[in-house]
Amino acid sequence: MGHAPVAGCDEAGRGPWAGPVVAAAVILDPNCVPKGLNDSKVLEPERREELFEEICACAEVAVAMAPPARIDRDNILRASLWALARAVCALPRTPRLVYVDGPHRPPLSDDYLVEALVDGDALVSSVAAASIVAKVTRDRLMCQLGVAFPDYGFERHKGYGTEMHGDALRRHGATPHHRASFAPVISVRMTIAAKE
Repeated sequence: MGHAPVAGCDEAGRGPWAGPVVAAAVILDPNCVPKGLNDSKVLEPERREELFEEICACAEVAVAMAPPARIDRDNILRASLWALARAVCALPRTPRLVYVDGPHRPPLSDDYLVEALVDGDALVSSVAAASIVAKVTRDRLMCQLGVAFPDYGFERHKGYGTEMHGDALRRHGATPHHRASFAPVISVRMTIAAKE
């Protein structure tokens, strides 16, 4: 292949009110491509976990995270692209061609040929693999935060804006893992400040 090695990259967690955005980059072994790769959002959690293990067993994988502080400083899009670039640069080998899910390109040097593909996680196997790695990694992290902050139910909603999460925010305020620049968190902080 003229562009080998080829990497796919994707992120998980742009929409939640809490937790990092997690980016993954994957170079698949052409002789060991797990069957059933697809956009992580259309896979059942159990199947994602199985595919995660298969991907990590035979592919080159790297993960990077943008914490809430960087999201608040840079905005969610720039923080996501920063994490995607870090994941690609952390791969054991430098890919010649990088497919990224979505319309935006991460800030990579001219050493990389980058192709941004809308719905890339449904079109390119390595992007689908990266979406699974990013999603499973982030879900596991949010489950750990659920243990550390039992009042918030992170293990159930993974930081997304559910009614349960909103109720917990109003009752207990924001944790250090909440995104201070996101409107629901701003609203809760303003309400608490007004009462003091």
